[in-house]
Amino acid sequence: MGLILSIVVGGIVGWLASIVAKTNAQMGIIANVIVGIVGSALGHWVAGLLGLAASNRILSLAISIAGACCLSLS
Repeated sequence: MGLILSIVVGGIVGWLASIVAKTNAQMGIIANVIVGIVGSALGHWVAGLLGLAASNRILSLAISIAGACCLSLS
């Protein structure tokens, strides 16, 4: 169940990040899921290095979208 939830949330985060980064027309659903999952991990890793802890779900979602935006722009 955790893997399915990660894929669904990764897809949503990747889709939102592609809209924010204006790369939505270039990316498909598989790319959105991959960018969402990897970008979320990247965002939380960088936030941990900066000393920012995701104390609630909204902050965690914002960190995930920021990481996915950085990944989709590169």
